[in-house]
Formats: sequence, structure tokens, C-alpha cells
Amino acid sequence: MIFSRYKREIAGGHSKQHPPDWSHTWYTNFEEYQRLTEPIFDNNTVTNMTVQLGGMAYLHCRVRNLGERTISWVRRRDWHILTSGLFTYTNDARFQVLHGEGADDWTLQIKYVQKSQRDNGTYECQVSTGTGIMSHFVNLHIVIPEAFILGNAEHHVDPGSVINLVCIIEKSPQPPQYVFWYHNDRMINYDNIRGGITVQTEPGPKTQSRLLIQDASDKDEGNYTCTASNTDPASISVFVSEGDKMAAISRRKSSAGSYCSTIDVMFWFIIMPLVSLAIR
Repeated sequence: MIFSRYKREIAGGHSKQHPPDWSHTWYTNFEEYQRLTEPIFDNNTVTNMTVQLGGMAYLHCRVRNLGERTISWVRRRDWHILTSGLFTYTNDARFQVLHGEGADDWTLQIKYVQKSQRDNGTYECQVSTGTGIMSHFVNLHIVIPEAFILGNAEHHVDPGSVINLVCIIEKSPQPPQYVFWYHNDRMINYDNIRGGITVQTEPGPKTQSRLLIQDASDKDEGNYTCTASNTDPASISVFVSEGDKMAAISRRKSSAGSYCSTIDVMFWFIIMPLVSLAIR
């Protein structure tokens, strides 16, 4: 297709009248026309996207100069065509394409993303042209947020001291909506009966929630659990004991170990010779 500039001279003069704007553009040959009208990806490099387990994934593909051509989304793991244009070609209802009339963006939506190899992997947005297939790739990575309480499985404090527990939530693309603390089966974030309880939560790439309990007593012993909106709970056992009592417990354990050692020695030097004589 070749467009030429339209000109018309006014009779009897040298002035020229130009046609409307639609006829101003012209192309010298077909190759130039094809180059200027073929589809263009806003970003044709590989894009990495991280979504947490159970969340919603939106894979964007922006194309200009699409014309009458069709955008398709392909899952590279099994080369399955998921969508073509506005139509979906999979029985998995979690997949659909989002596109507004006249917009350049063709977004693949995946609901309730799943772990393992089901949703993880590379997705290809492709469009056919006169010279072949143009593609834009998106790598989708599914993560499972984790929660853990700093320290060992057991936490020992003296009576009257402060119970200080820190819960960390990591591998979460977005901070959790809430973090609750439980003493045994009872939530204590807003405990006005016991008093002296403070919860400080700092959201971020690694959300940190700190539980402070003033003036600890034996009633504060038990299991403490940190529960976030997007993770499995994390727990720790708290014991409130005086330092000398803890030392006594340690001594009892040591004495029990020594007693067992003594029994072992008696067995080998007294019992075993008697067994040998009986066999003879």
C-alpha cells in the first residue's frame, strides 16, 4: 500500500491547498509500512513475578499496533494454550484473560495459585505477524510464607522478669494483614484482664511481631503461639522458674545419669561373671 501526498494548485496562482490530515502520511514501500504497523511489546524482556500461595497472579502483556491480530497466552511447561483473544482454552476455571476495549494490555489472571510445579514456571504471551511469532515471557514463582519464633523450642525466665518473644514472618511478598499471639488457646493481643501485655508488630519484607509480658509468674507458663494471616502458626514453650530451681533440676538430671552409669558398671563386673558360671 502506497500513500502519496495530495496537492492541488489554485488556478492562476502559486499557492497550494493541502488535503485533510489523514492523507498527509505516506510510505515509500511495503517494507516500511509493515515495519511501522507491526505489533510492538512495551517490554519484550523476561519478567519475574512472585506471588504467595493462594494469592492472585496477574501476568501483564502490553502490545501496541495490534490491529486485527490475536494475543495468545501459552504455558511453557506443557505448551498448553490457555487463552486466545478473549477466549479461554482450559477447563481450569482459575485462568482467564482480562482486557478492556481499546486497551493495549492483555492480562492473564490466575486465581488461587498453587504450589509445586502446577502454577510455577514460564508463561508466554505471543502474537503472530507477517514475519513470524513475537513473544513476551513472564516467570511466575510461587512462595509459601513462613513464621518462626526466635530462640529454642523452650524459653525459661525468672519470676518477676519480662517474657520477651519475637515472631518473624518471611517469604511473604506482602506483609500479613494481622499477627495474633495466643497463650495456650487464648488470644492475648488485647488482654485487659491480665494486664502488662504488649504486642508490637513491624510490617516489612520480614514482618516482626514482639510479645512482651511484664512481671512473669507461674500462671504465665505454657504454650505461646504466633499466628499470621498468611502462614501456619509457630509455637514455643515458656517456663517460669527461679535460677536455683533450674540448677537443682539440672543437678537431678546429672545425678540420674551418674546413677545409671553406676548400675551399668555393676552389671558388667558382678552380673556378667555369674551368667558365665551358669552357662558352664
